Amino acid sequence: MLAIENLMVFYENGLAVNNLRLKVSESEIVGVLGSNGAGKSTLMYTLSGIILDRKIKEERRGGEKITVLGAIRYRGAEISRLKPAVRVRDGIVLCPERRRIFPESTVLENLKIGATLRGRAEAKETLESVWRLFPFLFSLRHRTAGFLSGGEQQMLAIGRSLMARPRLLLLDEPLLGLAPSLQLGVIDAIRNIRESGITVLIADQYARPLLPIIDRGYVIESGSITVEGTGKDLMNNPHVRSAYFGI
Repeated sequence: MLAIENLMVFYENGLAVNNLRLKVSESEIVGVLGSNGAGKSTLMYTLSGIILDRKIKEERRGGEKITVLGAIRYRGAEISRLKPAVRVRDGIVLCPERRRIFPESTVLENLKIGATLRGRAEAKETLESVWRLFPFLFSLRHRTAGFLSGGEQQMLAIGRSLMARPRLLLLDEPLLGLAPSLQLGVIDAIRNIRESGITVLIADQYARPLLPIIDRGYVIESGSITVEGTGKDLMNNPHVRSAYFGI
């Protein structure tokens, strides 16, 4: 479904992503694991196309120069130059880090915002599927989103992304700032999302809860892939165990 070849992203003279190669097959859950500053979010912004919008804004204000090189192929087509909205229509949807919901809007309003690029009939059908996936959100549908707990806000952010009807869902740091018990709820939701037929690419620093559910994973350090393998392979890898489990 997704193939990245020799991807490089520069901020001015700093190298954020370095000659990265990665692939995601249909119906997989693939993880990208790395510490803060490893390049995970830059990768997700590049795949979603947001990096292009940022590049244009920086150029207009004479700010930081951003350069993107390499190839990104999605379902066989090169998409490196496609705008974010086009990628969303094609099924690539990003759920950004730190949730970024609209705190003054209700849960229902937040979800409807996620369906902006979809038709009314599609939005209604998808909303029903989000209620089934997160039934507690239905009971909170008229609550102002800013009054939700951190875990509830994360589920809302994921639900809003699902409203765009992704084929490939990009989850950037979905476990960030959540207690272990709430992380498990997100993990269960990711399992259910894959069972619904959606392919998932997750970038996160929390390896322990993710490794049991991913089909394959990549460890990224300083913008480069240093280790890759199945979830089981990574669980048993001495480097991963030392860096992420303290073993």
